[in-house]
Amino acid sequence: MVSSAHLASFAGLAFLLVIVPGPSVLFTIGRALTAGRRTALVTVLGNSIGVYGQVIAVAFGLGAVVAASAAVFTAIKLVGAAYLVYLGVQAFRHRGALQAAFHTEQDMNPHSPAAALRDGFVVGAANPKTIVFLAALLPQFVDTTRGSVPQQMLILGLCIPVFGLIFDSLWALVAGSARSWFARSPRRLAAVGGTGSLVMIGLGASLALTGRRD
Repeated sequence: MVSSAHLASFAGLAFLLVIVPGPSVLFTIGRALTAGRRTALVTVLGNSIGVYGQVIAVAFGLGAVVAASAAVFTAIKLVGAAYLVYLGVQAFRHRGALQAAFHTEQDMNPHSPAAALRDGFVVGAANPKTIVFLAALLPQFVDTTRGSVPQQMLILGLCIPVFGLIFDSLWALVAGSARSWFARSPRRLAAVGGTGSLVMIGLGASLALTGRRD
């Protein structure tokens, strides 16, 4: 089992990592503005599951490979960046449909909850910065004298997706409420839809252009 002191220390770091707005927050806001609060909340859940997938990968060794290999890091980074750009382009193409979508309480696209969950999962699982963070820090909070190192990492790693689920959901609710104000005008709503889509495209481009120091 994980010691309470180690858990508290890692939880503090995880809180700082999540509370500072980053890619997941920007993605959530973009989704809330373009597709609505419901889709954004489901996307947040998918993102948290994707991040925990990274925790599992680190616990069983993949994190060390990503941290050591520039090629693997770049491959994962480009997959995540390309997917974000794709989602942003799709949102921009359909920005004019936001008014009708709002009044019928449907998403901008005919996305099912499963599709929104999938989108969030891909973005969460393909964020290379998170997996490198986990690979660098998780082992430092493991007490080898307590045995079952992977199990300790799995428990410690829960902090990040749990905090992400809480705080990213708050961002989704705030952005979704702002979308309601924009819905009073078709032009305003189309404008905010375009803004949200451009946020996602810009986020994807930024991720693709971000390097790493080896």
